[in-house]
Amino acid sequence: MKLLKNCNVYAPTFWGLNDILIAGETIVGIAPSIQAPIGVETEVFDMQGITIIPGFVDAHVHIAGAGGEGGPATRTPEMQLSKFIQSGVTTVVGCLGTDGLTRSPESVLMKAKGLKAEGISSWIWVGAYQVPTPTFTGDVGRDIALIDEVVGVGEIALSDHRSSWPTTDELLRLTEHARVGGMLGGKAGIINIHLGDQTNPFQPMYDVVERSNKMLKLTQFLPTHCNRNDYTLDSAIEFANQGGYIDITTSSYPYFPEYEVKPSKSVAMILKAGIPIEQITFTSDAGGSLPGFDEQGNLIKLEMGSPNANLTEMLDIVNQEGLPLETALKVLTSNPARILKLPRKGQLQAGFDADLVAIDNGKIVHVIARGQWMMKESNLLKKGSYE
Repeated sequence: MKLLKNCNVYAPTFWGLNDILIAGETIVGIAPSIQAPIGVETEVFDMQGITIIPGFVDAHVHIAGAGGEGGPATRTPEMQLSKFIQSGVTTVVGCLGTDGLTRSPESVLMKAKGLKAEGISSWIWVGAYQVPTPTFTGDVGRDIALIDEVVGVGEIALSDHRSSWPTTDELLRLTEHARVGGMLGGKAGIINIHLGDQTNPFQPMYDVVERSNKMLKLTQFLPTHCNRNDYTLDSAIEFANQGGYIDITTSSYPYFPEYEVKPSKSVAMILKAGIPIEQITFTSDAGGSLPGFDEQGNLIKLEMGSPNANLTEMLDIVNQEGLPLETALKVLTSNPARILKLPRKGQLQAGFDADLVAIDNGKIVHVIARGQWMMKESNLLKKGSYE
């Protein structure tokens, strides 16, 4: 067992100074004063009032690599475990992306299994930009229902020059199969949508809801890259006003500041428009290529996303936008865990997985994932097999 004393707990709701008792992979108690159980070997560690938050849930990560828009030499590599630990990410949801032609869902699934074996939690989206999209069994609904790691479909590209431009009927069928698969498998069964630069980028999702006679809801979609420019963010706010979710990409802003809206500023703007914080998530797009194209569609710039942008932008919600930490935390903890129906994730409470991050002066000093020390006193204790 582990007993963490004097923790300044944000669960993400602010609970103040508490002790946290961990047994195996599970939090078994949070209270102002907990004594080490008699007769049970217990490690006691004094956090000395340091802020303790839930481990981050990064729900859009190219864990097995991505990219390739500039040819074979521009394919990005697999993500390393240490990158997640150093960024406070204890749960990831992997995806393919642009390349559903030479890469496969199998590579993402096996990488997710590897990350779980190394100590963090991992799920995946099945599919890629293209429709019809690559699957394991020939049907996305069957994949979601039968394969434990699969939570939904994505990322499917819309309003982008790399999209396969699915018809409303094709997107409707994909959405319906995802929904039924989610119902059968007890999963979220939603579709992660890659938004491109086209104006009115949300129209295909509205069309699906209308074609279904509104039996399907906008919450069947989790559109990402909503801060890629001013007009997409404006459209995202209208989408959220009608009940949909907004996912903000954290890692692309430093590379494309001329048109990307800073993630922390995006949150402030969305909240000012009257959208509840519960409808907003952050994801890093880590491991994904961040390409820039000219007006003729030629690749002129290529960067790669990193998970460390999550912490930077989450703290900027507090430090630059003046919002409470317990509000800012939700976009990386309880919100993605709830939307994706990830069991025992996103909160610090008894019965949940012991995924904790300790922050001191804006820096991560301790990380516990599934009850195990991954970083302690700023020292990385666990690395991937080939790091």
